[in-house]
Amino acid sequence: MAEVIWGLATSHVPSIGAAMDRGKTQDDYWKPLFDGYAPAREWLAGNAPDVAILIYNDHANGIDLDIVPTFGIGTAERYRVADEGFGRRPVPDVVGAPELSQHLLQNLMDDGFDLTVFQELDVDHGFTVPLSIWTPDPGDAWPCPVVPILVNVIQYPQPTAARCYALGQALGRATASFDGAGTVGILGTGGMSHQLAGARAGFVNPTFDHMFLDAIEHDPAKLAALTREDYIRKAGSEGIEMIMWLVMRGAMNDRSRKVHSTYHVPASNTAAGLALFDNRTAQPA
Repeated sequence: MAEVIWGLATSHVPSIGAAMDRGKTQDDYWKPLFDGYAPAREWLAGNAPDVAILIYNDHANGIDLDIVPTFGIGTAERYRVADEGFGRRPVPDVVGAPELSQHLLQNLMDDGFDLTVFQELDVDHGFTVPLSIWTPDPGDAWPCPVVPILVNVIQYPQPTAARCYALGQALGRATASFDGAGTVGILGTGGMSHQLAGARAGFVNPTFDHMFLDAIEHDPAKLAALTREDYIRKAGSEGIEMIMWLVMRGAMNDRSRKVHSTYHVPASNTAAGLALFDNRTAQPA
């Protein structure tokens, strides 16, 4: 049986990837953000899983906005890095884990979650930036195969926070019943508070973000009880992306321990946060 050994929640701001790709991480603007990542990166480097699951949203680069699934899963052997208009990021394509994907698909369907299946899929910054935050220098390959799970946070009506948290709980059960890997890491991506357009363009709410960072550890059910309108009103129209953090958190056990968290404003007019959880039942001293 597989064990989820850690959960990582992190923003996926595209300019974070661009700063890394262009060697700007030590510039005055970016250094505080990347300094905040350092403890998590060091811990993750010593706790590589056999396979990872990454919950994210596509930004009309891998799938067309004419058809936006509420939840989706990739079952491919490989995922190509998308060209988002400025060329592909200089990072490796992503090796998939088809056996785990098929296992999760069947178990989640049996648990009441109807997922759209992607047998081919290009992955954009929503996927590759979190991988870069985890592993800044991947070389020719990321640390392990990765299963993509997609969530609609783009078009109304998005799934509720409660539904995302329930998906995470089902994901935890499905992962635990998989015999093809020993250890699994789960990433939940997006957010934190930000709004990119409209009358509140540039909106950031540090008070809400800090509440969220505390509750994601101590009281995730509080966050699951918030409505779509709560998230949009308090965190901005794109801040609703934080419901994807709840998928990750739902897959964790009740004894998960937060290893590190960090928060920074702004990262390209966006609040950027990270929270790392050790989920091992028998945690080292």
